[in-house]
Amino acid sequence: MRYDRQIILPEIGEEGQNKLQKAKVLIVGVGGLGSPIALYLAGAGVGCLGLVDNDSVSISNLQRQVLYSEEELGKPKAVCAAQRLTSLNSEIETRYYSTRLTAENADRIIQEYDIVVDGCDNFDTRYLINDICIKQGKPYVYGAICGFEGQVSVFNYGNRKKSYRDLYPDEEEMKQMSPPSKGVMGITPAVVGSIEATEVLKIICGFGDVLAGELWTIDLRTLQSNKFSL
Repeated sequence: MRYDRQIILPEIGEEGQNKLQKAKVLIVGVGGLGSPIALYLAGAGVGCLGLVDNDSVSISNLQRQVLYSEEELGKPKAVCAAQRLTSLNSEIETRYYSTRLTAENADRIIQEYDIVVDGCDNFDTRYLINDICIKQGKPYVYGAICGFEGQVSVFNYGNRKKSYRDLYPDEEEMKQMSPPSKGVMGITPAVVGSIEATEVLKIICGFGDVLAGELWTIDLRTLQSNKFSL
């Protein structure tokens, strides 16, 4: 009954739902992007979700980070996110890591999962995810936002394997850039995070055209959307 509306889709079916139940997905960052990613993957029945975040809930988060409530201000995001997802779907397993993903722990954490999804907001972590996923042969679902704009791609997957370094090859130059504006509409991560979650479901169930080797972009001010080959 819980999954009836997606099981009747020929792209999912019973076989796809079983694949979802067996899947293990790691979400790095459970903020603006991580909130819709986590909620929709939990709702879809992904069997195990790992949540990495070392931050605490603050009042300025609530404009876009829909996993959290005012009652959770000051509490660890990873813990609160795990509790919220369990209340949404008690049939799945949630694991939380109240820490940053670092060079010291990334290998150990990522090896427990099938797919890594990007909900973070900095270049250091993205290069780290990219390199560990290549090393371990794991797909990396990438997403980023700024203001009204966002982009999504899938790295290290399929026959068109590309990496984050194909998109941004000069790591030192990227790390020396001035931090982008923190201004963002709450809708922007909702849209981009939902696209990331869609790519995860496509990879697990094996339907549709995965954004491997391609970059999808959107500007919500105009709804101009494009796909580029990497």
